[in-house]
Amino acid sequence: MNDDLKKIDINAVVWRQPDGSLVSCEEKLVVLRENLQEIRQECQDALEDAVLMGCDEAQLRDVLQGLISGLENPYPQK
Repeated sequence: MNDDLKKIDINAVVWRQPDGSLVSCEEKLVVLRENLQEIRQECQDALEDAVLMGCDEAQLRDVLQGLISGLENPYPQK
């Protein structure tokens, strides 16, 4: 896996709208940061559990990436 992807600083992410303009609402930015922190912790917990149970780390990472890739946008652009 790319080292840059492992070291994402959630607090440093600059969020953009589809047109490229910045998301500037502080309340929205807080929600985005909190959501990503929760996701990171859940994924970390799943990785630790899997490794402790003898599962292959690379396989778990592949499964997690597949879960992310398979997410569906319930609000498609019109």
